[in-house]
Amino acid sequence: MSKKIAVLIPCYNESLTIEKVVTDFKKELPEATIYVYDNNSKDNTAEIAQKAGAVVRHEYRQGKGNVIRSMFRDIDADCYIMTDGDDTYPAEYARQMCDLVLDGKADMVIGDRLSATYFEENKRPFHNFGNSLVRGCINTFWSNKTKILDVMTGYRAFSPMFVKSFPILSQGFEIETEMTIHALDKNLLLQSIPVNYRDRPAGSFSKLNTYVDGAKVLMTIFNLYRNYRPLRFFGMTALILMVVAIFMFLPVFAEYLTTGLVPKIPTLIVSGLLGLAAMLSAACGVILDVIANNARKDFELKMNMIKILLQREQKS
Repeated sequence: MSKKIAVLIPCYNESLTIEKVVTDFKKELPEATIYVYDNNSKDNTAEIAQKAGAVVRHEYRQGKGNVIRSMFRDIDADCYIMTDGDDTYPAEYARQMCDLVLDGKADMVIGDRLSATYFEENKRPFHNFGNSLVRGCINTFWSNKTKILDVMTGYRAFSPMFVKSFPILSQGFEIETEMTIHALDKNLLLQSIPVNYRDRPAGSFSKLNTYVDGAKVLMTIFNLYRNYRPLRFFGMTALILMVVAIFMFLPVFAEYLTTGLVPKIPTLIVSGLLGLAAMLSAACGVILDVIANNARKDFELKMNMIKILLQREQKS
């Protein structure tokens, strides 16, 4: 039985490049269905994509995360290739990425720009800094045997297991960060391949705001670390609070031992409150960690159910 491959292209005002993107992926993956989801474009992106041979659908909730959410819900396939409509990702890597998924070697394949030509091609220095910063944060907070080389890349391949089990919460460009953290936290099978990156052609403009969207990405990392690693998060908070509390308390206690007096009552009160806050933070971390571990167990059971359903669909 032939495998179903879906190429997913979220688009917003990409009339200059979308025809070439669709044509290139049809050439590399002639058996694939090309889906272009137009996200309220003000140009004729949808018409050009349809003439090029893509299946065009519309997502009226603005934001890349909203588009990917609809794509993952609507489309059934054995392998999903996600790319951008701005012609920055060469289609010739799609077959290699797809084979890794179809051969069962990856639940998500990351098209790694940062190990190839990204820093030479990209003309926005703050984007370069932001990509390195985000990569460093995730590899530090989710330290394990899998090191992520490119977090923000929009060129990825997915298995149906990943697509149908991924709870999308992001609405915008934080979606790639959320995907990466989800895969690391749930111990999914990851692969990375270097891909050459091309900067946008003249007249094509990035929709990503360096500062606003960058802040959203960092906040996403912060929130997901708190949600997925509550014992570490609240444990570190408790440790900091307790160290400050002890630092404030020791001089007061030393003076009491020497003179029998406590002249710095406000300092004593604040140190006591900080110590109490540290204990509460540690207790919250323990409770939330139990909840997070139970959520992981539920996720594993749901993954088993999804796998059974997918196997039944393949046999039918």
